[in-house]
Amino acid sequence: MARVQAEVETHYRSPLVETIRANGNILNIGNTTVRLAKEFGFCYGVERAIDLAYAARRVFSDKRVFLLGEIIHNPEVNRQLTEMGIVSIPVGSHEEEVAKLTSEDVVIVPAFGAETNLMKLISSRGCMVVDTTCGDVMSVWKRVRGYAKGGFTSIIHGKASHEETRATSSRAMGDDGNGHYLVILTLADVDFVCDYIRKGGDREAFLKRFSAASACSAGFDPDLHLQRIGVANQTTMLKSETEEIQRRLKKAIEDRDHGSAENFQVFDTICGATQDRQDGLFHLLKQPLDMLLVVGGYNSSNTTHLVEIGEQQLPTFFIRTADCLQNLEQIVHFDLHLKTEKTSYSGKLADTSSPIVIGITAGASCPNNLIEDTILRVFALRGVSSDEVRRAAGI
Repeated sequence: MARVQAEVETHYRSPLVETIRANGNILNIGNTTVRLAKEFGFCYGVERAIDLAYAARRVFSDKRVFLLGEIIHNPEVNRQLTEMGIVSIPVGSHEEEVAKLTSEDVVIVPAFGAETNLMKLISSRGCMVVDTTCGDVMSVWKRVRGYAKGGFTSIIHGKASHEETRATSSRAMGDDGNGHYLVILTLADVDFVCDYIRKGGDREAFLKRFSAASACSAGFDPDLHLQRIGVANQTTMLKSETEEIQRRLKKAIEDRDHGSAENFQVFDTICGATQDRQDGLFHLLKQPLDMLLVVGGYNSSNTTHLVEIGEQQLPTFFIRTADCLQNLEQIVHFDLHLKTEKTSYSGKLADTSSPIVIGITAGASCPNNLIEDTILRVFALRGVSSDEVRRAAGI
């Protein structure tokens, strides 16, 4: 395993990033300053998942190795695994493709986990399994199983189509399969549910709203299954929003039940790494910044929430890699509201005669080498070579 970890480090480690972190997360050269968030990049769960995927390819060098979807939501990391000969099975083809596997094949379960029916199918095919599911995700599964056992419906704050939430929803059915769940994403969703808890409403309209998005369990009946609820969440959601959803649901239960919260349960299931990265960004935003770069995969939930935090305060650009910084004037970035990549003009970055302070952060699925590339690209656009950057950092 030590050899595997050394190989992973050669792909994703950055001495430059490590040095800047050790020097207070700031690097200034001339009139250009880069500030890094205190916490960003790979978390323990992501590192473990990648280590296990690399190890699987080495240990089972003579076998076919398949991955359920993506190991994490970062295109660079997934590209690396593909180049190593690990075959990714697209999410929409999981059951169809797994049904073709044999006992000679190896299946890697990603950090998000996998649905119970899919795990049973893999087992029935006799495949060898390398399970990289994050421990924080499994903690959520334990909670929702407990809700089901106690007769509580799981209200899951998350994205119904996300791999992690789908895996959690399947566990919310309980060991006997008789449990129920409802997935809510927005504050508008929770207000709709709270209104129904307090005074009932149009059952068909309720089911239409959530069934259309596959956001509730089969046979879900709001008149029955909102009587006792337990709240959980996708581990990568925005902490403040999850806490507000918990508060509103508890208040709705208390209003209906004459002040009693007996029919309400909640556990904090936001993962520590997600919370640390959000807290790290809040701290960074207290510093004077002209713009913020958030680096990571566009389908990364925890990275998306960092963008949401940043854009409330200053110009924020969600970029996949340093290549998105095309030149002094144009930045290719993902627009969360339009849900598409676009190119925007950055006058501040282009004005090399004026001082600029650029904040940089990244989600838990972004490797440090991509942060280094971004730092070097920023300085290059401001007329500072990579050699000059490394000398200024003391490398």
